[in-house]
Amino acid sequence: MDLVLFGPPGAGKGTQAERLVERLQIPQISTGDLMRAERKSGSELGQKFDSYMSKGQLVPDELVIDLFAKRLGQPDAAKGAIFDGFPRTQAQAEALDGLLEKMGRTLHKVVVIDVPTDHIVDRITGRRMDPATGQVYHIRYNPPPPDVRVEQRADDTEEVVRKRDESYRRDTEPVLPYYEAKGLVARVDGLGSLEEVTERIKAAIGA
Repeated sequence: MDLVLFGPPGAGKGTQAERLVERLQIPQISTGDLMRAERKSGSELGQKFDSYMSKGQLVPDELVIDLFAKRLGQPDAAKGAIFDGFPRTQAQAEALDGLLEKMGRTLHKVVVIDVPTDHIVDRITGRRMDPATGQVYHIRYNPPPPDVRVEQRADDTEEVVRKRDESYRRDTEPVLPYYEAKGLVARVDGLGSLEEVTERIKAAIGA
């Protein structure tokens, strides 16, 4: 089962992907994580990524697809994968379809986790982290113990969060009509407990 997880930054895609990995026994594939690992490995492909990323330039789609082809060829991805952070454009969506077709596979669903912007802002600006342990708290929903000193990450401010949300809705959401035309999009309400959202996703994908 090959799935794409969509949703604005802070919608809970990463957390839900982790829960689906356990349920479906397929890997989560994050573009950013793959690129960082490939650069660190010093491979020929990694060096190509580095030549773009070190200059702050976007990596060409064909290189990203090469990276996905390499990752999907590994044994743990033989039965499917969860794509997190990709595709971001229709060109990338078409390229991913072509790659899967070559492997005799097709996308099962594109799951959109819907969370209103104001809720995203509340979730992220309220996050605090214990620098000693990495434990993440929320000042309202999961406050830290009185004796724990916590910090707010520099990019967890309302201004940054709203800019990232605007960028997603302007640049990434427009790819959805491509998948809607194929009947692949399933929207789920991203509000509620982790368990409630997971159950909604499982129902949407028939798992």
